[in-house]
Amino acid sequence: MIEKIKLCPIGIVEKAGKQEAKIRVSPEFSAGLKDIEDFFHLIILYWIHLCCSTKERETLLVFPRRHTVNAEKGVFACRSPSRPNPIGLCVVKLVRVEYSILTVENLNALEGSPIIEAPSCRVPDCFWQLFLSANRYTTYSSAVVI
Repeated sequence: MIEKIKLCPIGIVEKAGKQEAKIRVSPEFSAGLKDIEDFFHLIILYWIHLCCSTKERETLLVFPRRHTVNAEKGVFACRSPSRPNPIGLCVVKLVRVEYSILTVENLNALEGSPIIEAPSCRVPDCFWQLFLSANRYTTYSSAVVI
C-alpha cells in the first residue's frame, strides 16, 4: 500500500481570470519568491477544490465530454476532472510581483483554488505562442486537467 501524502498549499487564487489573475502566496512561503521576477513563465499546480467529493475521487471510469464516440475511458486516459487527486496544471505568464502577490495571465484555476506549487520555467516565446494558439488543453469548469 502506498503511503498517503499530505500537501500544504503555498497560496490561493485571489482573483481568477484569463487576462489577469492574482495569486496570493502565504507569508511563510513568500521568501521563496526571491528573484522570481527574473522569469516570464510559471507552472502553476493547483487543487481543483470544487471537484473533491469522495464519489468523484473514487471514479476511475468516465465518458469523456466532447468526444464524438461515447465510449467509457479510464480517468488517466482522458482529461476528466473526476480523479483520485484533482490537481490542475497550467503554464502562466508572469506579469508582475508585488510583495507576496503574483499577477499572471492565462490562469485557469478558479477563485479560492489552493496553489500547491509555482515553479518558474523558461519557455521560449515561440513555444508560448504555439501553446496559446493550439489551445490543445480541454477546459472543464475553468480548470485545465492534463
